[in-house]
Amino acid sequence: MTLSVTAPSLTTPSVATRQMADAWRRQTSLRRFYTVLGVGLLLVAMFASMWFADEANAGHFFDRLPHILDFLSWLIPKDWNDVWRALFDVASPHDTGTQEFNFPLGRVYVWGGFYIPEYFELMITTVNVALVSTFVGFVFAVPFSFIAARNLTPHPALRLVVKRFMELLRAFPEIVIAGLFAAIVSTGPIAAIIAIGLHSIGALGKLFYEINENIDMRAEEGLRAVGGNWFERVRFADLPQVLPNFMSYTLLRVEINVRASTIIGAVGGGGIGEELKLSISRGFGAKTLALVLLLFTTIFIIDQFSAWLRRKLVGEQAFMMGA
Repeated sequence: MTLSVTAPSLTTPSVATRQMADAWRRQTSLRRFYTVLGVGLLLVAMFASMWFADEANAGHFFDRLPHILDFLSWLIPKDWNDVWRALFDVASPHDTGTQEFNFPLGRVYVWGGFYIPEYFELMITTVNVALVSTFVGFVFAVPFSFIAARNLTPHPALRLVVKRFMELLRAFPEIVIAGLFAAIVSTGPIAAIIAIGLHSIGALGKLFYEINENIDMRAEEGLRAVGGNWFERVRFADLPQVLPNFMSYTLLRVEINVRASTIIGAVGGGGIGEELKLSISRGFGAKTLALVLLLFTTIFIIDQFSAWLRRKLVGEQAFMMGA
């Protein structure tokens, strides 16, 4: 007796396959519907907000929209040589006694006839604010990060307190903290240093403790086995593993803090930001371009140097995609 078995057709999908395909199509259609609905609601909310802002704005936003680039007419100086004259405090032939061309008045004399151009001195102040605030943030973020790390904390309750404290520090923008301390210690670089330093503690602390939670615990366990206390384990087992990454993130934070100190300077924190705000508000094209050029050049140099140094600390492979 011969048994014949009919093989299932390879071209006919099974019932389960059809059901899976139908379910996938329904899910895809539903996802597209929700995507379109979400984008539509977002557009409606955006246009409604713009309409409300236009009605509430005395200048009528939409009426003035074609004139949005009118400021370029005063930003372009009549004499482009006034840009480098403003940058290096060189007298301008167009000086009529007004503040627009009084470039030599800003010179900061060091000795004799040697002087530092005003904008360079202000840029040094801005960079100093960034460096000091980053140092403050690093000094406090390092111990906080070991307390906040789940695998290294000396006590869970202490970990909770430190984590909430760092979240509080980074919850408020630097400019808000600067405004608070400006009312206490007056305007100037001190308020800016406090504001950026406090925010850096919270930001660096979070990055650092996430690094700590991924370290190799074998060295920690070895020191624990021979009776090492918490401070000894952190100093000799944990810190050597994470210090290069700590320095890498700290250098990145320097770049961020240079920009932050410039913004805070515009609201009374000292440095180049305040002078930039005044130049823009008064329509001094040559001074504004000189300040922007100096700021861009400084940030570019800091970024390039920081990137080079971070590669030396953590290795080129850390910057490669998929490394």
